[in-house]
This record gives sequence, C-alpha cells and structure tokens, in this order.
Amino acid sequence: MAGLRLGPLLRHVDWESGATATVWAEASRPCTVEVRCADGASGASPTFAVAGHHYALVVVEGLTPGSTTAYEVWIGSRRVWPPEGSRLPPSTITTPPPAGQPHGVRVSFGSCRWAASPGGGHDPAGPDALVTLAARLTADPAAERPDVLLLLGDQVYADETSAATRRRLAARRDLREPPGTEVADYEEYTCLYDESWRDPEVRWLLSTVPSCMVFDDHDVTDDWNTSAAWQERMRATPWWHERIVSGLMSYWVYQHLGNLSPAELAADPVYAAVRATPDGTETLRRFAAETDADPGRTRWSYQRIFGRVQLLMVDTRAARILTEERRAMLDDGEAAWLREKVLSAPSAYDHILIGSSLPWLLPPLAHDMETWNAALCAGSRGGRWARFGERLRRAADLEHWAAFPDSFGRFTELLRRAGSGPDAPATVCVLSGDVHHAYIAEPRWPAATPGGAPEARVLQLTCSPLHNAVPRSVRLGFRFGWSRTGRWIGRLLTRHGRTERSPVTWSRTGGPWFGNQLMTLTLRGRNSALTLVQAKSTRREDQLRGVLERSLTSEG
Repeated sequence: MAGLRLGPLLRHVDWESGATATVWAEASRPCTVEVRCADGASGASPTFAVAGHHYALVVVEGLTPGSTTAYEVWIGSRRVWPPEGSRLPPSTITTPPPAGQPHGVRVSFGSCRWAASPGGGHDPAGPDALVTLAARLTADPAAERPDVLLLLGDQVYADETSAATRRRLAARRDLREPPGTEVADYEEYTCLYDESWRDPEVRWLLSTVPSCMVFDDHDVTDDWNTSAAWQERMRATPWWHERIVSGLMSYWVYQHLGNLSPAELAADPVYAAVRATPDGTETLRRFAAETDADPGRTRWSYQRIFGRVQLLMVDTRAARILTEERRAMLDDGEAAWLREKVLSAPSAYDHILIGSSLPWLLPPLAHDMETWNAALCAGSRGGRWARFGERLRRAADLEHWAAFPDSFGRFTELLRRAGSGPDAPATVCVLSGDVHHAYIAEPRWPAATPGGAPEARVLQLTCSPLHNAVPRSVRLGFRFGWSRTGRWIGRLLTRHGRTERSPVTWSRTGGPWFGNQLMTLTLRGRNSALTLVQAKSTRREDQLRGVLERSLTSEG
C-alpha cells in the first residue's frame, strides 16, 4: 500500500488567475496522488519514477481568488496528509485577491541551511531560522505569513553530511573510498532531501508557504564551477561524473520542477518524457549529463510574477563560462534572457527582485580582492602570478560577481537601466545569500555616468545563513572588509592587478549581522519595507527576535 514518503510542498501559486497551485510530493510506491481542498478545489496526478523513487507534482485547480483553504493529500482511499494525530494546524493554500484589487506581497528569503549539524550532537550553529519560523506560525495560525519563501541556495550540503547521513552512507559503501562522507549518487541525494524536509515543523511550513528555490555550490560541492582549472581537476576524478549527474537529476526533481508554472510544466519536454515512461531514470540521467557537458542547453533561471512585483531567480552556478579569456557569470543566452525580462516591460512593475545566490555587492575589500585575483589569473602580471592567482582563487572562494569583472560591469549597467526612466519601478533589489552574514549595501553612480543615475532605489540585500556555523575569524574578516583600512588595502590590490575602476561605489547601510536569520520584504504599491529576524535560544524555547525594521520607500 502506497504512503507519503516526503512532502507535501506547496510550490507555485498562480498570482495571475488566483485559481491554480502546484503541490509536490514523494510517495513510497507507484500511485495517484490527489489533493483535496476544503473549498472544493482539487487535483490529482499519477507518480513518475526516478531511481526507484516515486514523485508527483499535482496541479490544483478551481481555487477561489483571495481565499485561504485547507487541503488534504490522499492516495487511493487513504488520507496521508495531515498525519493522524497531528497537532499542527491544517496545511493551507492562500491565493491573491482578484486582478484589479490592491494587495501587497510579503517575500521572505535566506540561504545556507544545514538540516542537522554535520558533527552530530551539540549544534554549533544554534537554532534553525526555518524551524523557528515554523514554530512561530504553528503557535499562532492567525499570524501574518510570507506569501512566498525564497530559498537562495545550499538547500542541501552534498559535501558536508551529518552523522546520521554518514551512517546511511556507510551502510551502502566503504566511506574510505572517494568521495568518502560526501554523497556519491542519486540515492544518497534523496537522503539529504529527506533529512532537510522531514522535520515536522519544517515539513508543515513548506506545505503551507509557497517556495521558490535555486541552487548554489553546496547543492553539488563547495566552489562548484569556480574556474576552468577547477572543472578540469574535478572531471579527472573517478567519482565526479556520477556526483554532478546525480546532483542535477535530484535538483530537477526536488527543486526545479516546483519552480515552474502549470503552463511551463505542460510545455517542458523533459518532464513529458520522464512521465511517459514507467521508469524515467535513464531519460533524466541523459538530460543531466548533456546539461553538464553543455550548460547552454538548459535554463534553470525563471520568472515569477506577484501582482506588480517581478521576481527573477538567476542561475549563477551552472550557466557560467569558465574559459579564462571569456569568463562570465552568465553565458550569452542566460544574460540575454535576464536582460529581456528586466527591460521588456518597464511600466508593468513597482518592484523588481533579482534572486542571485551570490551577492552582487560584497564588502569592498572582498570585491577588490576578487577583481585583483581575476586579473592575475588572466595574466595581467605574468604566468607566475597567474598560477598563484588560481591557487588563491580556489583556496579563498574568490568566485562571486566581482571575480567575473565583465559580468559585474554588465549586470551593474543592467540594474542602472532597470531603475531609470519615467516608468522606473520604486525599487530594484538583488536578493542574495552565500556569505553567512546579512547586510544592506547601496550603490552610488558617479555624476558623469552615461545615462545618469537611476531614479529607483537600487539595493543589495544579503541574508545568510538560515542554519549554519560562522567562525569568529570569518566574522572579523567581513567586518574588516567594510572598514576604511580594508578599502585602502583593496585599492592597493587593484593597482597591483592593473584593473579598471568599478562603475559604481557603494556603502553598507545596514549590518553586518551574524546569526541564523531571515529577511522579509513587504511590498505594497510602490512602498517597500524590510525586516530582519534572528533565531535565538532562550531557557524556555527558541524564538525569532526582530533585529531590523526599516522602510525602504514610502510613496503616496
């Protein structure tokens, strides 16, 4: 008899019609998964199979705009969600009001989440921000919830497994053989997602708050696609091919499919091919292998629209060009897609949000160090310095936007253009994680900038981690990176590297904040407000405590 192995996850809620949503689930056996809503809306889908696992992405139709309805998951004649005896509130689907009615949107975001401490036992990372958010909402079902949760990378850690996962791996293979305690194949990736999403409160949270996801490096391995030399070294190892293929396969199943709208799912040839066969494993393996060999054949980036708010989630990992003479954060097709989405309808949006797992604006010393390093690796100081630069690049994780100077310049100009003109949005915000602290950075364009400075408020909003450890040395380093002395050292590095000056300067207008945390943007009309909460332990319980509450724009 089939049961519910993992999920349900509420993923896509249609903000155009307010009438459809998608719910992802993993079943224990082949079956048909059905979602039944209290208001009569429903949907059902047969499972598809990958590597002995059975998944369904159910399109729920007939939802009422501007409503909140509880739902259940059924397999055959059995209700499998909510679990019998559950003390958690019902899982619900909330839809936006009908088109034309004013409404705001609350966007919560963060990244970098260990599901459990890799060392086991005492957790040096402290309380999990997602667990703590779930506890707050389950304790007060009437509390204001996010309309969408953006998970900006490192949803799982393929290279830093917990003690419990290592025991599961050891039951399958000899951990003395590469890749050791890191995951090796698709089955082991399923262990990571099981661990990450099975906590009862997180499971409930993801069943009732829609989510958008994108990968970062640890979803595959630390510093994934740092450079051509890094890629060449990894491809020479006997275990890498299975790791990258399994990583892309599992990302497609567990994260990417839920990012798509029902119309995009219906038009997706890979989804159709996997569902058309009793076992989609080889079809999906072939797709993942071909995508790794030629990243330009697949687009992981996507667009979501929330009324007059446009969200663009950008792939800053798989879409890179790594050859030294052409290094780019985004390949030509990806860059053209982003440019078209940002600039095609300037009057349609009050706010543009760009989800980039990697920050655009770093602490100035970190930015200058990455730009200097990129110049060295490109040969600005000769072959010996280039070899030193490559070793430093990999050792110090120098692979953010600043490490791709041409891409940084083009992205900066795109943001300026997005915020310019009579129809400019009120804000253009880059939402990022990765760097294990939170901060707000605001750029300033020189007075002589061709085209002028943007009218919109352009911001870098960085929030990380949701649940991870931050060594004291790293904290001190990031603080120093914003200091006057740090800026001076950065200028010395850029002179040595013979690099061009950045097209913008920027200052830190909030932070840095360290801890397990979550940012939320509240967008109503052209008004925008930002809050930051941190998960803190008390004698009685873990709680979310407010750290920041700030208006970003206020019009009308």
